[in-house]
Amino acid sequence: MPIYMDRHDIPDEIKPEHVAKMHQEDLKVQHLYGCKGMTYWCDSERHTAFCLIEAPNKEAIQKMHNHAHGAFPHQIIEVDAHLVESFLGRIEDPEKAEDQELNIIDDPAFRVIMVIEASNFLNRLEGKQLSIFTQKFHQSASKAFEKYEGNIVRENDKSYLVSFKSVSNAVICALKIQSRFKYSYPKIDSEHKRLKIGLCPGLPVTEKEGIFSEAVYLATQMCELMKDEIIVTASIKALYENENRNAIIDDEVIRILKPREEKFLIQLVEFCESNWNSSDFNLTQMSKSLGNSTSQIYRKLKKLTGKAPSVFMREYRLHKALELIHQQKGNIAEIAFETGFNSAGYFTKCFHDKYGILPSKYARLV
Repeated sequence: MPIYMDRHDIPDEIKPEHVAKMHQEDLKVQHLYGCKGMTYWCDSERHTAFCLIEAPNKEAIQKMHNHAHGAFPHQIIEVDAHLVESFLGRIEDPEKAEDQELNIIDDPAFRVIMVIEASNFLNRLEGKQLSIFTQKFHQSASKAFEKYEGNIVRENDKSYLVSFKSVSNAVICALKIQSRFKYSYPKIDSEHKRLKIGLCPGLPVTEKEGIFSEAVYLATQMCELMKDEIIVTASIKALYENENRNAIIDDEVIRILKPREEKFLIQLVEFCESNWNSSDFNLTQMSKSLGNSTSQIYRKLKKLTGKAPSVFMREYRLHKALELIHQQKGNIAEIAFETGFNSAGYFTKCFHDKYGILPSKYARLV
């Protein structure tokens, strides 16, 4: 049976003990609707509660809540139990204290989401070098996650998705990984050693489908598109400095993404995702779609990505081509035209200039 997570935006006057009683009322009637309440998270500071429920469908959850206490969830998404546990650390109620009659869970589901992307140029190295480099990098990263209580949600050779309860731990962990990365394998020149770390605050259930999907999406785009090594949202900065009253985030070391920049980045990515393989994918079309003049687009792109619009758009298409080759979605000529290049020859040149390897050779390696 599928598993769902719902979000309740609770009024200020509703306290954790009230949420615990509502959970108990759910458990009394759940069998009538084929549901099984697994656990919940309550955040009295942010006035949210999240229920994890095994159920035949979303409608059954709504009916159960309505019967039990009349509090309809504001959003329901289907989730994977393994992912929930990876992000939040549990899928069952924590053990009840012996002196408590009611198991009151005042446990926030708020998390800091970290996305790490290591160099896209690792494929240029010899196999032995790559093995040594990745081994040192992963060992170093794993130690940092363990020390700063980061839960690894997903990982591969070049990237990590990690969840933190503590904003301070997440920021310090990012700085530690950056410092160690530079010395992981010093014989590799700096052109080949590229590290990006994005930090975003997040809640598990939002308007987007998928657990923590908004935070993961934004942190990923920060890593993929922005020029800085460590990027955090303005809300992460505020939370960190609130937790550490005698410390501030050094914006010379960590790039703070301002709210208006965050909005522009999301709009930019949405435009690119809808238009990257269209013949109209150009600065004029982007300008009209985003409601900015071409000069504004140029200035904003340059500040965020360090690239002029023409270079940004070409490299965005190359990144899509890299994904298509990796997924074996066609031959090189087909992928070249699919990603908006007018000739396979020009595509091959651009690909080699960007990644230091011919697309045909890369295709043989994946």
